Amino acid sequence: MLDQAIKDQLKQYLAMLEGDLVIKYSVADDKASQDILALVNELTNLSTRITSEEAALERTPSFSVNKAGEADSGVIFAGLPLGHEFTSLVLALLQVSGRAPKVEKATIDRIQAIKKPLVFETYVSLTCHNCPDVVQALNIMAVLNPNVTHTMVEGGTFQNEIQARDIMAVPTVFLNGENFGGGRMELEDILTKLGEVSDGSEFEGIEPFDVLVVGGGPAGAAAAIYAARKGIRTGIVAERFGGQVNDTLAIENIIGTKATEGPAFVSSLEAHVLDYPVDIFKSQRAARIEKKELVEVTLENGAVLQGKSVIVATGARYRQLGVPGEVEFKNKGVAYCPHCDGPIFKGKDVAVIGGGNSGVEAAIDLAGVVKHVTLIQRSGELKADQVLQERVRSLPNVTVITNALTKEITGTNKVNGLTYIDALTNIEHHIALEGVFVQIGLLPNTEFVEGSLELNGHGEIIIDGHGATSMPGVFAAGDCTNTVYKQIIISMGAGATAALGAFDYMIRQAPVRELVEA
Repeated sequence: MLDQAIKDQLKQYLAMLEGDLVIKYSVADDKASQDILALVNELTNLSTRITSEEAALERTPSFSVNKAGEADSGVIFAGLPLGHEFTSLVLALLQVSGRAPKVEKATIDRIQAIKKPLVFETYVSLTCHNCPDVVQALNIMAVLNPNVTHTMVEGGTFQNEIQARDIMAVPTVFLNGENFGGGRMELEDILTKLGEVSDGSEFEGIEPFDVLVVGGGPAGAAAAIYAARKGIRTGIVAERFGGQVNDTLAIENIIGTKATEGPAFVSSLEAHVLDYPVDIFKSQRAARIEKKELVEVTLENGAVLQGKSVIVATGARYRQLGVPGEVEFKNKGVAYCPHCDGPIFKGKDVAVIGGGNSGVEAAIDLAGVVKHVTLIQRSGELKADQVLQERVRSLPNVTVITNALTKEITGTNKVNGLTYIDALTNIEHHIALEGVFVQIGLLPNTEFVEGSLELNGHGEIIIDGHGATSMPGVFAAGDCTNTVYKQIIISMGAGATAALGAFDYMIRQAPVRELVEA
C-alpha cells in the first residue's frame, strides 16, 4: 500500500506517539475495503504502539483512530486518506495519542466550551489541496472535545453519497446531517460559523508594533521576514496565512525551486517566518485603517492593533462573472478550482470561462477527467501563452469558443447549462452542461482601505518605488497593489521592498536606538 520511502518517513513520525492507539476498522470484500485493511495492517506493523480490531462503524469501508483504554476519539476516515490527506492521517495519529495540536490557548478554550453534540462529515477528493485544512481542523475539534465527532469521506469511494447529497465541490462539510459549508475553512472560520465568536479580548494589552503586516501571502511573509531581520517588533494579521497561494497547485516558476505545490510552499513560508520573533494572528480580517499618532488597524471583531508603520499585503481573490446563476449555483456546479473539484465532474460536460493562462490550463487539466470541455473567451482570441494554446487546441474533447459573452448560468437545483451571446452576430446560444469553472482573473482585497488609501480604477492600491502609499507610514505590496505583474516571486520582492521602505521611513521619525529598543 505504501512505498518504502513513505514507510520510512511514517515510522519516524510514529516514534513520536505519546500513547497507545487502537484502530477500529469496518471492511468488506471490495477493493476499497481491502486497501484500507492493508493500510491498517501496515500502520500496526510500523509501530508497537498501534493495534487494530474489527468493529461496527457507520460506513464500510472506514476506520477510526482511538486512544487505548479510552472512549472513542470521534476521528474517522471513510475511504483511504492518501494523496493530500495523508498528512491528515499522520496528524490524527499523533494528536489522538496525546500530542498537543498547535493551537492557541484561546482557541482551545473556545473548542472545549462547546456543550452540544456536533457530528461533522467532510467530503473530499484526494487531489484537493484545500480539503486537508478542513479535515485537520475538524479532527482537532474532535480530539479536544468529546462532544464533537468528525468523519472524512473520500468521494471516490462513496460516490452514492456524493450523488444523493448533490455534492459538486469539495471540501463540502455536513453538520448533524445538514449542509454546513464548503470551500477552504480554517479552524477559526469553523468556530465563527458555529457562533463561537472571538470577542477580541485576546488582543488586549498588545503593544504597538514597529511594523504591522496585514496579509499573510508571499508579499506579507517576505515583508515580515525582512522587517524582523532588522531587529524590530513585527506582527502579521491575516485572514488565512498563505492567501491565494493555498489555492494554487503546481508552481514551477520560483527561481531556485524547480517545482512545488501551493500548500507546501505556504508551509515553508510560515516556517521561515516563525524562525523570527514575529507575532502571527490568523483568521482575522481587517475592517479599516487610520492614521493617528500611530497607524491603527481595526479588525472586524472590534480589536485594534497599532503600528509605527503598516504594510498592506492582502492580495486578491477570484473575480466573479457577475451573471445570473453564478451565486445561486456556487458549489452546485459553479466552481473556481479545477484541481479540487475536477474529479467530481468525471465523465461529465463542463465549461471553463476565461482564455488566459489559468483558464486554458484549467481546460487542459479537466480534459483528462471530464467527458468534454467548452472553453469560452469573451474576446476574439485566447490570451494564454502560445504553448498552452497549441496544447488545448490539440485535445479532441475541448471546444474553444471566442467572442462569447456569458449571459447566464442556468439550472434548477444544480447547473444544467450556460447561455452566451455571440459578440459578432448577437445571436444567443445555450450549451447543456453540468459544471462551469470560472477563471477570469483576480480582484484586489482592498475594500477595507477605500477612502483611506489612494486606489486606481481597478481598486488596486497605488504605491511608489518604495512601496509607500498615500498615507504616511503605510506601505503596500503584492497583488493588492498597482504592480503590473501578479506573480508569486514578484510579490515576495515587493514585500521585501515595502519592509525596507517602512524601516527607512521609521528611522527618519526616531533615532535608531529608540526604534530598536522600544
